[in-house]
Amino acid sequence: MTRVLLADDEAVVRVGVRAVLASDPGIEVVAEAADGREAIELATAHRPDVAVLDVRMPGTDGLDAAAEITRRDLGCAILVLTTFADDDYLVRALADGAGGFVLKTGDPREIVDGVRAVAAGGAYLSPRMARRVLDLYARRRPRVCRASVDALTGRERAVLGLLGAGLSNAEIGRELHVVEGTVKVHVSAVLDRLGVRNRVQAAIVAHEHDLIPE
Repeated sequence: MTRVLLADDEAVVRVGVRAVLASDPGIEVVAEAADGREAIELATAHRPDVAVLDVRMPGTDGLDAAAEITRRDLGCAILVLTTFADDDYLVRALADGAGGFVLKTGDPREIVDGVRAVAAGGAYLSPRMARRVLDLYARRRPRVCRASVDALTGRERAVLGLLGAGLSNAEIGRELHVVEGTVKVHVSAVLDRLGVRNRVQAAIVAHEHDLIPE
């Protein structure tokens, strides 16, 4: 069972997202928050697997909440709810360790897919916003040079390519015929050697350097 914290300042949105998540018998919403500060408190109390956070909330917004939840090392993946107008917020979310982005106006099923992906250690970008996120982040941070990518081992480059394809650790393990613990070691090494903070940033590097497997 994947346990989820849901945070949005609009009650009607929470009702809708909760209903979408309830359609999957493997997902349980264990807590709901109306602002970022409450989300932090509930994440600390409930230790959910995934926090689904609206970007724009009064007081402490969703990204400040995401940064604090990540800082507290609660073992909670972050899935951000956003709109196309939130360019600056998207860049902040990438920097603060968000594992996925879903459009509020997109296909509701994407929320379920996003929760499942980040809970499994993967990254998730709503298909309608994937190119936008990649372009935004590429414009606003130093590009990882080809030499850094070439310095990776062959196995690390393979892992990077599969990260770019959005695979979870378990799925990467199956592709490469290694155990999940070994994948985690490789992922950590890739992030460290490329100087990126999370899987989404690594996925962007993989796209920039055409490492996505056919």
